[in-house]
Amino acid sequence: MKKIINFIGPPDNWRLPAIILTGTIVGIIILLVYSSRAHSYLSDNPETCINCHVMYPQYATWMHSSHREKATCNDCHVPHDNVFRTYFFKAKDGLRHATIFTARAEPQVIQIKQAGINVVQENCIRCHKGLVDFVNIVQVTGENHEEGVGFRCWDCHRETPHGTVNSLAATPYSLVPRMKSIVPDWMQRFVNDNTDEAK
Repeated sequence: MKKIINFIGPPDNWRLPAIILTGTIVGIIILLVYSSRAHSYLSDNPETCINCHVMYPQYATWMHSSHREKATCNDCHVPHDNVFRTYFFKAKDGLRHATIFTARAEPQVIQIKQAGINVVQENCIRCHKGLVDFVNIVQVTGENHEEGVGFRCWDCHRETPHGTVNSLAATPYSLVPRMKSIVPDWMQRFVNDNTDEAK
């Protein structure tokens, strides 16, 4: 075992810099995971969606819709046929969103991608199965709509549940919960106490 550690590990004169560099990298990763609230994306809490300010209009319009009583964001925007697909979709979509928001490349008007269209259409049918069977449109999926076959649910129900949201300016006076600060309480008290003393 010692031979393996010596083979993998750095030479003796590089051990301290390697430990410091590794510790720095691990610390930065932990800070990024904590400050981005990465753990919150494992939940179904709708407030997770407003970790990014560009989602405020979507949150505010959902909050004032009838869907709020029965469905969270994940109920509509994440697949529910199996747990692996659910978390793979969340991870893939979340990584794309994080990349776009970190690069400040988000569009003024957010458009749902084809993968999201497919999932939302699946979930409309899943939740409203009795009604969908009644009107006999259960065959319409996101994929075959893209090929020109049939209508998606929101082609008729356009304002369900987000209304006419088309930009950040669509709901300028909406009140959304403020995100909790990532600064620990003890540090915030320390800063406040020192600021008060300086005055």
